[in-house]
Amino acid sequence: MSYPANAAQLGLCLCHGCGQACDLSSGAHTCTRCGAAIHRRKANAIARGWAFLLAALVFYIPANLLPVMHTEMLGSGSESTIGGGVLEFWEAGAWDIALIIFIASVGVPAIKFFSLGLLLLTVQQRSTWACRQRSQLYRFVELIGYWSMLDVMVVALVAALVQLRGLGTIEPRVGILFFGMVVVLTMLSAMSFDARLIWDSHANEGRPHCDGAAD
Repeated sequence: MSYPANAAQLGLCLCHGCGQACDLSSGAHTCTRCGAAIHRRKANAIARGWAFLLAALVFYIPANLLPVMHTEMLGSGSESTIGGGVLEFWEAGAWDIALIIFIASVGVPAIKFFSLGLLLLTVQQRSTWACRQRSQLYRFVELIGYWSMLDVMVVALVAALVQLRGLGTIEPRVGILFFGMVVVLTMLSAMSFDARLIWDSHANEGRPHCDGAAD
């Protein structure tokens, strides 16, 4: 059974800058529309993905151990870590804010660490296991990445509301900076990963390209 030729077989490559289909058979190395360098795969996608992911894991430790906010009300002040802040909001009856912070600061990073690690490991081993599902997992990681800064935004919003009402003061602490670095590094890891690598081993096995496998 014959299958339609894919982009690589036709000598075509999408520009990562503007999305134009470029003809590599002519020997061109830059996009004729935007001038960006063109290549079939992102350069050093696996190495860069691992580097950003491991750096994010390192920063995630101080992000949880160091205080993220300083609260001062009625003359008494205290500093809270991410976990401590979740407990404080929960005990104060603000369970919705506590849930948002927990999901954004614990749930989302854990999902991204596991998912990116799984994707990088399976691609590095040239696994042909569940290619379609892994492509969907990568798109899911990209989707939740947009919501990774929720807890930072919640802390800033609560600080503004508390000071506006004159109830006290809430100030961010260095833990927020480390958590922000975790968010940035995991996003860079996801951006560095090339989802088309998932399908390379699948194609090398002599199997047809499935949905999302185009180069």
